[in-house]
Amino acid sequence: MIPRWQRILFGILLGSSVLMGIYLFHLHRKRREQLAALSDATPISAPYTADAESVTLAIANDADGSITPAEEQIGLPTEQGARARAILERLLARYALPKSTHLLASGQAVDDVFLLPADVPKPTDTTSVAVSISEPTENVSKLAVINLHGAFVQGHPSGILPEMLTIQSILGTLHNNLPQITQVRFLVDGQQVQTLAGHADLTRIYPVTDTTTQPANPDAQSQDNDTP
Repeated sequence: MIPRWQRILFGILLGSSVLMGIYLFHLHRKRREQLAALSDATPISAPYTADAESVTLAIANDADGSITPAEEQIGLPTEQGARARAILERLLARYALPKSTHLLASGQAVDDVFLLPADVPKPTDTTSVAVSISEPTENVSKLAVINLHGAFVQGHPSGILPEMLTIQSILGTLHNNLPQITQVRFLVDGQQVQTLAGHADLTRIYPVTDTTTQPANPDAQSQDNDTP
């Protein structure tokens, strides 16, 4: 016959095991919920409390290679670099939507935007940007150093057209909303890289201009092709 103290000890151990199992199950479920929340990379607008402002995005279309304007209402911060980042995040978030005309991967694309006087020598990393940055007056032309997330660059479609459309869309959007920005330079995770996804040059400084283009006319193209 099993001694009474052994039965008590066995009951205590069994109860402890059951409680431990319940606790571990609870932790596992909570952890899964946290991971699910982190893996949901659907882009959302930054939670600015400012009144909504009208911005004009330069929307790319892979089907016809065009860049067309589209107005949206978003809340924006007052600091110019933060405004540029918020506008670009809205632009690139739009490309992650299911019916996007220029489909890109979801997730945060722009880590930060630094604004420098346009005649400052080009930086090679964010450390040099941080050292040389000084807030210029509002009337001075500015160079925007756009620091992209590495994951965004790694997931970007490769090809001359999709890469150039992304850059032209960014340049046109900045031109439409922040006219004091006259030049743009790109970094990736704070470092200079050669290309966006194998084609578009990221080592150069781009002039910020109106990149709006109209869709090609299929009838006109057909007539051109038929012309001897």
